Amino acid sequence: MKISNLIQDFEIYKTNEQSELLEEINGLMPLSCFDERQQVIINELIRKSILSKVLYNNNVMVVKNDI
Repeated sequence: MKISNLIQDFEIYKTNEQSELLEEINGLMPLSCFDERQQVIINELIRKSILSKVLYNNNVMVVKNDI
């Protein structure tokens, strides 16, 4: 039995700042289009496995993970 079957209402804690930035990300977006503060927040979300970095056409892109 998977833990996701046992815990049905599982939510990863996000700050308001992280939630706002997460709403702005739609599909693949280049990491370079974000300012330095937003890139720090994106790296926090990547550590929480909410976002992923993907190399696409020699550009670092950011995409939401399906949860």
